[in-house]
Amino acid sequence: MKKEGDMQRKGWNAIFIFLSLEAFPDGYFTLKIIMSKKIMAVTIYDVARLAKVGIGTVSRAINDSPQIRPQTKKIVQDAIKQLGYTPHAIAQGLARKRTGILAAIMPFYTGHFYHELLRGIMKSLSKHEYDLILYYVDRLEMKYNFLNRTLEERRCDGVLTFSMEISDEYAEKFTKAKIPLLVVDRAHDRIDCIQVKNEEGAYTATRHLIALNHRNIAMISGHQNSAPGKARHRGFRRAMHDAGLPVTADAFISADTLNDPELVKQNDGFNQQAGEAAMRKMMQNPDNKITAVFAASDILAIGAMKAVRDAGMSIPQDFSIIGFDDIELAAYLSLTTMQQPMYEMGKMAVQRIMEKIKDKESPIRQVQLSPKLVKRQTTRILQ
Repeated sequence: MKKEGDMQRKGWNAIFIFLSLEAFPDGYFTLKIIMSKKIMAVTIYDVARLAKVGIGTVSRAINDSPQIRPQTKKIVQDAIKQLGYTPHAIAQGLARKRTGILAAIMPFYTGHFYHELLRGIMKSLSKHEYDLILYYVDRLEMKYNFLNRTLEERRCDGVLTFSMEISDEYAEKFTKAKIPLLVVDRAHDRIDCIQVKNEEGAYTATRHLIALNHRNIAMISGHQNSAPGKARHRGFRRAMHDAGLPVTADAFISADTLNDPELVKQNDGFNQQAGEAAMRKMMQNPDNKITAVFAASDILAIGAMKAVRDAGMSIPQDFSIIGFDDIELAAYLSLTTMQQPMYEMGKMAVQRIMEKIKDKESPIRQVQLSPKLVKRQTTRILQ
């Protein structure tokens, strides 16, 4: 058994509490504290005493200040290791004029795109010992509320926004406040941005179907006014135009044209139910000669695949289908798709915002990533 003196020297901070549970007839419990004893933690003064330096010198060593000699820094570090001293994170942040917190503002969606982004963000944040405050936005005014809070309260060192337009007014406000702001999945010429080339990806997807001899090609999408939806629609139409193929009115179906408001509420229309409804509508058209479909997201494509199979038809024998995103489920379903590096985008966003925190004057970077065609088993050559 460890003695208190040993525990103090090793920097343990222990509270011994003996508890008893007292039950009542109605099923509730109360917790009684019988006894407690606290052992004091090692402090910066203990480190200074052992290293035979002042607490200012210890602070400079902890915060990696250039105003300390390497030999002295080594003595302090040895004392810290010997005592098992752990610097207080908040105090370190104050010394460096940083909070150790990032804020992320994103739409109140539960889509796979955001899951993958967050996975990349959290993976990268763990290396920087930063915490994340996550703000979900389901109304436009909430976006401005959160942006204003980050400006006024200054509880974070930088802000990441996802799939949201940032006005010139707020770009200027963040620049003046010297709070780094980075936009993911949108573009702004005065803010650091990371986004995928949506139009290029849609163009490549459609050209792949054309290369497989398909000529009657349709597109299904989420809300037609969504920024990625519009860009992918442009890419689809451009590919058809370049191949000399017509795009008829019934060859494009967006979630907001399905006469069901519920389909647009979830993920701005980029959901399985919308994909299923759009594909059913397409197949019910007696004049329809469509043989291939470009879905503006994998989850839309999965819905379309379900509609085809529920109708007793098969993929790719009756319809070739290609998606966009390459979510994890796409590989299990052998879905041909355009892969956008969602996980990597999250990691890149953290890496870039950390660079901006360290050097707020660094020039703006506009990063555009090209999606990659992943060929699987939901498309075939049309004989």
